[in-house]
Amino acid sequence: FQLSPSQINDILRAGELSHKTLDLNGKNANSVLRFESNQLASNTPIEDRRSAATCLQTKGMMFGVFDGHAGSACAQAVSERLLHYIAVSLMSRQTLEEIELAVECMKPVLPILQWHKHPNDVGYREITSQYFENLRVYWQHLLDLDTEPGFSLEEAMICAFKRLDSDISLEVQAPQENELMRNIALQVAFSGATACVAHIDGVHLHVANTGDCRAVLGVHEEDGTWSTLPLTRDHNAFDEFEIRRLKREHPRSEEKTLFVNDRLLGILMPSRAFGDVQLKWSKELQHSILENSSDVEALNIYQYVPPNYHTPPYLTAEPEVTYHKLRSKDKFLVIASDGLWEMLSNEKVVKLVAGHLTELNVQKPQLAFEKPVNLGYMHSLLLQRKNRGVATLDQNIATHLIRHAIGSNEYGEVDQEKLAAMLTLPEDLVRMYRDDITVTVVYFNSETIENYYRNNE
Repeated sequence: FQLSPSQINDILRAGELSHKTLDLNGKNANSVLRFESNQLASNTPIEDRRSAATCLQTKGMMFGVFDGHAGSACAQAVSERLLHYIAVSLMSRQTLEEIELAVECMKPVLPILQWHKHPNDVGYREITSQYFENLRVYWQHLLDLDTEPGFSLEEAMICAFKRLDSDISLEVQAPQENELMRNIALQVAFSGATACVAHIDGVHLHVANTGDCRAVLGVHEEDGTWSTLPLTRDHNAFDEFEIRRLKREHPRSEEKTLFVNDRLLGILMPSRAFGDVQLKWSKELQHSILENSSDVEALNIYQYVPPNYHTPPYLTAEPEVTYHKLRSKDKFLVIASDGLWEMLSNEKVVKLVAGHLTELNVQKPQLAFEKPVNLGYMHSLLLQRKNRGVATLDQNIATHLIRHAIGSNEYGEVDQEKLAAMLTLPEDLVRMYRDDITVTVVYFNSETIENYYRNNE
């Protein structure tokens, strides 16, 4: 089955999302210039999710990529909820009190986030009110702490990740009259998701990561070259820190069975994730919850207790948080699910984005004729224009990265036939060749960053 170039483009561009930050009175004080994002499914339906939002009660913007496994339910819930938990963790006591008072008096609540969504980013509408109730319990807990000014950004992100994971676990244990809500809670808790979230406020960049999504910074050095600064570590069996951490947390008798075939307990690639209660709860709790559930098979819930399951929890959603102070040479941030990084190295990704930026800057130069014009000269001009046309095919950089991830040949060039083949793989084969891919690229405003250093010297 052959796809035409325009059909290929239609498939690749279907998930495109881009947003330019508003320029207020000619002064763009935001260090985020714009962001571009896209997704390509391998699973049906796709198990990756993404989020982007501007914080309305605190400062900054947030971007998240979530990679689900054993279904999309957990990734869906985390993509809808995690940024709210982080935003609430960052609010002042006064703002939290105002919001709590509004809810008590049944008045409209101050909006917490302004979402930047793709039309396909649908939510769990049926359960929104329950999610809001649990978020409210969280901010009531923060108000009970009697501390001001609250958390540092790193603490806020860690606390939000852990609290949401704990809520996911408790929601499925709570008695629930509504069968639909109970089924959603079951699917969310028994599937899983890794998460990588960036919070950008002026020159302050924090990245919280749980699992094997990845965030990488593209840096334009003074000599004109590009370098790569990774801001996350993949949490899996190939990471020395993770192996040591898990060995510390479990008895010595389990050292040989913590990772089997490079998977946690022989089951899971990432060693940190949301959900996945079958690697967190006791066997007894799992049995009691699933015994009382209606139809576990119809919900596609994966029931399997690994042979060496002795001292749970084996899995945590606690993130590692990296802080980086942006410099004017930091040009962009790429956050993507492991579907991209399996295909392209950090360096290749930065090189592709940098090349695309350069292409956009030199796009559509006039054809300058040297006289006398001969056929050879015209031919070379047209070839140049044709090659440029192919290179700048994608306005959206995330699409450009996905195109290269699945369509590159051994020379690093996009091969149209390979691209068409990768996009038409049958459903039962596609996962053997590629994973779901989600990419968000955030471009920084160098001028704003320079102004910050000028004004704060």
